[in-house]
Amino acid sequence: MTELPRPRVLGRSPRRVDGPAKVTGTAPYAGDQPVPDPAYLHLVQSDVARGVVTSVDTAAALELDGVLEVLTPDNAPRLASTDDAELAALQSHEVSFRGQVVAAVVARTPEIARHAASLVRVEIDRLPHDTHLSADRDDLYAPEQVNGGFDTDTSQGDLERGLAAASFTLDQTYSTAWYNNNPMEPHTTTAVWSDGELLLYESTQGVHTTRESAATTLGLAPERVRVVSPHVGGGFGSKGTPHVHTILTAMAAQAVPGTPVKLAVTRQQMFSLVGYRTPTIQRVRLGCDDDGRLTAVALDAVGQTSRIKEFAEQTAVPSRIMYAAPHRRTTHRLAELDVPVPAWMRAPGECPGMFGPEVAVDELAIACGVDPVEFRIRNEPDVEPESGKPFSTRNLVACLREGAEAFGWADRDPRPGVREESGWLVGTGVAASLYPVNRSPGSRATIRCTAPGRYRVEIGAADLGTGTWTSLAQIAADALGVDFPDVELRIGDTALPKATVAGGSSGMTSWGSTVVAAAEAFRAKFGDRAGVGDEAGASMPEDDSSDEYAMHAFGAQFAEVRVHVDTGEVRVPRLLGVFAVGRVVNPRLARSQLIGGMTMGLSMALHEQSVLDERFGHVVNHDFAEYHIATNRDVPNVEARWIDEHDPHTNPMGTKGVGEIGIVGTAAAIVNAAHHATGIRVRDLPLTLDHFLR
Repeated sequence: MTELPRPRVLGRSPRRVDGPAKVTGTAPYAGDQPVPDPAYLHLVQSDVARGVVTSVDTAAALELDGVLEVLTPDNAPRLASTDDAELAALQSHEVSFRGQVVAAVVARTPEIARHAASLVRVEIDRLPHDTHLSADRDDLYAPEQVNGGFDTDTSQGDLERGLAAASFTLDQTYSTAWYNNNPMEPHTTTAVWSDGELLLYESTQGVHTTRESAATTLGLAPERVRVVSPHVGGGFGSKGTPHVHTILTAMAAQAVPGTPVKLAVTRQQMFSLVGYRTPTIQRVRLGCDDDGRLTAVALDAVGQTSRIKEFAEQTAVPSRIMYAAPHRRTTHRLAELDVPVPAWMRAPGECPGMFGPEVAVDELAIACGVDPVEFRIRNEPDVEPESGKPFSTRNLVACLREGAEAFGWADRDPRPGVREESGWLVGTGVAASLYPVNRSPGSRATIRCTAPGRYRVEIGAADLGTGTWTSLAQIAADALGVDFPDVELRIGDTALPKATVAGGSSGMTSWGSTVVAAAEAFRAKFGDRAGVGDEAGASMPEDDSSDEYAMHAFGAQFAEVRVHVDTGEVRVPRLLGVFAVGRVVNPRLARSQLIGGMTMGLSMALHEQSVLDERFGHVVNHDFAEYHIATNRDVPNVEARWIDEHDPHTNPMGTKGVGEIGIVGTAAAIVNAAHHATGIRVRDLPLTLDHFLR
């Protein structure tokens, strides 16, 4: 029988499946889930960075009408596991960072809970604390590995010889700030106990990973924990791993039997309880010959971690991939401090780790008289520099050339500080971007025929607002050979087949591959004769080309910057990103993700900085009044486009992921444009106006 032509589904932009529910306010988030007569939790936090709790006076709080319970280190339920110290809520009297939870109030309304929390009196014996990050500390240490399982240090050739032989060298230090994730929806949990089983409505990037962590910590069999999360109001990585609020809400519901408990972490509390991007200090050393070809590349990265739980940002890893040079070295060192636990934030490693090197490349290109775009092209590697693997595809040069043409790069006067328009110095800059193709095994999907020609696809994936409800349904429709409306997708529930966490731009690669495998199993089993109730499932295929190929997405970022002559005010009227991200499943969703990432990179360049008061160990600008994030007026014109790229090695769809690469390189492009505008080289973010006041 001749197979009928399959409908074209991939590459189109159907209406978002979740769109109507979101615009009408009917999409249920973690705090919206209807539960009978819930109580509310409010957290009491330590006001010292290190110490020992000596007493907790709860009398005044308990006298308030409507207060049900106050949990303290003395009466809180004991946890089955405290191996993850971040989740060991109220299990000890020790205080390890300012903002650590030292008590929690359960009450009938959020207002009563907050008021009662203010009445709890906690006495803490202070101990000396240390929150100062610097690259010259004598107690920096090398972690066993860095995030993602990468080697801590790498070395090839003879770095010092490569630098000594270079015609031009650079040795500079760059820094990125402490950044806090601020998704629109705060971290929220609703906990319901019933007959020894726990139901969690959770704002999470992975329902199954949350279940596993909660079950282990609380001492439950995983099948006795159900996690539901159909909609998430953003995460950027901060909801990729469970945090203490989830465990505390479950404990609180356990302490008031028969009463569901809700907790929405406040905006201020998010600055100490749900992770952040570590500040980094990056020493970059480069050497090149007279023609601008690199002979040596080195990046020594320093970051911070908490004393109670290690997180090692993979800051130097991108430098192992980007440019060809025979002599190279990368290192990571950590300072263990009395601070909250760092964690994932959009493009961990690549985002901060590309800042220093891409600004350094700009500096070296100017020093040797080579155009910054041409300098990058001349140092394009034939294979991945440190592994020696061939690239599955690498179209950075195409991105640079297309971006340069679209941006009008050829008309650029290379001299800095020479273009002035109505009191504004104007400049343009460029930087490269990359992000790995991440693939997480462990997902499973099932497909059932629900009516003639209609199918239900089930997988416990997550939608952070990125469009999974739509794009994964498109992949399923394509794999089944049916129209998009003929597929019903179910995600966001541990009652569905297991799925990996939404992180590392791995969702479509991992879940999509799994859904394709399930569709192939369904078609193989039933052909075109499937009847109502017929079902088949499959796990993500184990075959992985990453052993043979280096697989990455690439991009080129271009920025126009204006700096006011008198005030030093910085504006970015124009951003362009050109990307090579494999096959684009849904252009509307992809463009949204790329533009969102670029906007976040602009925010990183101009505004964002968590300011730590080292005397007390806390972020002082812990709200939207003072932690500045880019708004519409800051972003007049952001354009994202991509080149056609076919990569048969990444996965059955040929996708690479678009969620994170947009932020990578944006800040460096803006800093490079600011130098072109003013002649002033800034190496520390953000680009505040004091850098440019002469």
